[in-house]
Amino acid sequence: MDNLNIRRAAGSDIPVLDKLLYQVHRVHSDIRPDLFKEGAKKYTDAELRDILMDGQRPVFVAELDGVVQGYAFCVHQRCAAGSMTDIKTLYIDDLCVDAEARGRHIGRALYEYVLAYAKEQGCYNVTLNVWAGNDSAMKFYERMGLRPQKTGMETIL
Repeated sequence: MDNLNIRRAAGSDIPVLDKLLYQVHRVHSDIRPDLFKEGAKKYTDAELRDILMDGQRPVFVAELDGVVQGYAFCVHQRCAAGSMTDIKTLYIDDLCVDAEARGRHIGRALYEYVLAYAKEQGCYNVTLNVWAGNDSAMKFYERMGLRPQKTGMETIL
């Protein structure tokens, strides 16, 4: 896609980030209304501004024909507790493509961009979490080559 540009997000992107954050939250609140409040989003605009200025929490946006169509929120992590080896990880906190733009391989381009960034930063791996029931996300990440690292489980009381 020659007209696709991926770059670091800026403060001017907050309105479209908000729109996409609401879309992601809707998926989660539909799957787990017991955990996610309907009509909410993950970050306030003030929190978004702080994140965008934090070098340890890069946010990338994908623009198609100059219009932001997706994002990837990432977090640099180190895992060196107890018996764990000391590795650098890039955690994808959230990856979203606008519902109207899906099927155009924007998600793949964003994910591949994040992988290249992580390699450039000397990371050992890239990790993320997917909520049980988010089958389309799970299938997407499996197509990208991700495999389970661990499984979180619960009992609701």
